Amino acid sequence: MEPQQPPPQPRQPEGCLTVAIRVPLRIVVLVLVVPVRMAWDALVVTGRFLRDTVLRPFGRALQWVGKALFVWPFAGLWRHALVPVGRVLARLGTVLVVVPAVWSYRYMLTPVGHAVARLARGVGAGLARGYARVLTPVGHAVTWLLTGIGAVLAVVGTGVYTVLARLARYLFVVPARWLYDRVLTPVGRAVAWCVRGLGRLLGALGTGIEVALYWTLRVLFVLPALALWRWVLAPVGRFLAVVAREIGDALGHAWRIAGRISRAVGRALGTLFRWIFVEPLRRVYRTVLTPVGHLVRDTVLRPAAEGARVVGRAVREALTSARETVRQARADVRRMLFGEPRQPAVVDRREPQGPAARTLGSSTTALTKD
Repeated sequence: MEPQQPPPQPRQPEGCLTVAIRVPLRIVVLVLVVPVRMAWDALVVTGRFLRDTVLRPFGRALQWVGKALFVWPFAGLWRHALVPVGRVLARLGTVLVVVPAVWSYRYMLTPVGHAVARLARGVGAGLARGYARVLTPVGHAVTWLLTGIGAVLAVVGTGVYTVLARLARYLFVVPARWLYDRVLTPVGRAVAWCVRGLGRLLGALGTGIEVALYWTLRVLFVLPALALWRWVLAPVGRFLAVVAREIGDALGHAWRIAGRISRAVGRALGTLFRWIFVEPLRRVYRTVLTPVGHLVRDTVLRPAAEGARVVGRAVREALTSARETVRQARADVRRMLFGEPRQPAVVDRREPQGPAARTLGSSTTALTKD
């Protein structure tokens, strides 16, 4: 289901001031905007023409030059220099570092590690036996002794704590409680009553000062500012808002109308340009240049291309024959210097042979077997 669109808002009635401002303002803005829009459209057309005919080919040329100067040399250097050197260095590293390290780890460090592990296991077993036979009984004896001492200290500490607690009660707690109940509480209540009375007095004074300041500020600042806003600033703001809205609407209408005018002028200029330049050039190209080009193609370019193909085929055949000759000469020189290449020896794999086909002279029984 399509979403329901809200109903259009009804237009508010406009006053005579708005209508009186709108018409002359739109006429003035249209006269001012038409040249700007036509200049803008001309700049847009010029920019698109320059982009398609100058900037884009120039950018492609710069891209090709950049590839030729930077990308292709670095790609060739990477492919034909750095990669082979890296492979050689990797092989040297494997031969000089990895293989000796693996050999030393396998045939030196591993046996030494196994011997150290066995020695550590033996020492650990000895320490475990000593712990079980010596340290455990000593620990049990020390634990029993500490338990007895702790029990004695607990009994003594309980008595001392009781005595100290009673002394602290009668020397500190009872006098402090009597002082709080008989002295500090009455004094605190009297001070609190005085503070409450002083607070009420200060509150009454603050309320009176606040009321006086409120009415003073209201009469001196708020009422004049409210009158200035209501009778001066608000009407001026409404008038400026109407003028600004009408200027914006006039600019939008003038820009659209100027666009249509500019489009019509552009189409007229394009038609004139086509009738004055394009159509004559097209007719010249179709009636003069095309037959001349066909004649040149048939009488000059095609015979030249056929001759070039024949010459290229002959050159390729000559290069192929020269390459074969050089290869044969190199093979003859190698044969003269080093002799014939050794043929690989045939190895008897001792594979089981399949049964021969039966003939009239063969037999399959023990009595008639040859």
